[in-house]
Amino acid sequence: MSKLKTKSSAKKRFKVTGSGKIKRKHAFKNHILTKKSKKRKLKLTHDGLVHDSDLTNIKKQLRLK
Repeated sequence: MSKLKTKSSAKKRFKVTGSGKIKRKHAFKNHILTKKSKKRKLKLTHDGLVHDSDLTNIKKQLRLK
């Protein structure tokens, strides 16, 4: 049986922290930023954690146990 490959899109988007949680970037901070408030853009800058309901799917894509 061949080795399982990780999804390239997932390994570019997610990082595993030291404690085993999965970090992600916030969406909607790419373009059309003039109409968004400074407070909103600042909140989108900081990384977030993956929600528990999405965790199993992302772990499958990253080939984590």
